[in-house]
Amino acid sequence: MIRPLCASLLLFAMSWPASADDAKPLTTILLVAKAELRDPNFRDSVVLVMNNIAPAPAGIIVNRPTSIAVSRLFPDLERLAQLHDKVYFGGPVEIETVSFLVRADSAPENATEVVHGVYISTNRELLRKLLGRDKPMEGLRIFIGYSGWAPGQLEAEIARSDWTLAPAEASAIFDGKSERPWPERQTPDDAHRT
Repeated sequence: MIRPLCASLLLFAMSWPASADDAKPLTTILLVAKAELRDPNFRDSVVLVMNNIAPAPAGIIVNRPTSIAVSRLFPDLERLAQLHDKVYFGGPVEIETVSFLVRADSAPENATEVVHGVYISTNRELLRKLLGRDKPMEGLRIFIGYSGWAPGQLEAEIARSDWTLAPAEASAIFDGKSERPWPERQTPDDAHRT
């Protein structure tokens, strides 16, 4: 189910487990693009890849901030206007959709654990609740789009040595925010203004 988040962005929906009891064990890994990778969507990227959330591997690029301010997603939340945090480019698939990763000591409702203490969700109400905290962006990353592969495609890319595999850890996702917006070319938000 896809729900509206704002006029131009929609919540990203995949086949999330209905509850923690329904969840299959996730295997999560980081893919680090090698310099030889020719696909401009993934050049210099670090991708959090998760199984069991879609029919084929799916993930989110975790190191690509856009020029879109988080406050633009929720113009009705005036307190966000002072934030400088950006929305991240999660991947080239369905860039009109939104998902988010959050660090938490216990599982938030409507979220799936992908790494110990890190949960993914597309739930608008949960996102609004997190943005209502005293420090709204602490342990929170918001993404537009996602990364996906056809069955066998990612395995072939790994066999071709396009990627280096690394263990998925919360610090690799949330530490060291990039200051340079990506892509430097026109962002999806910029395209709507032209």
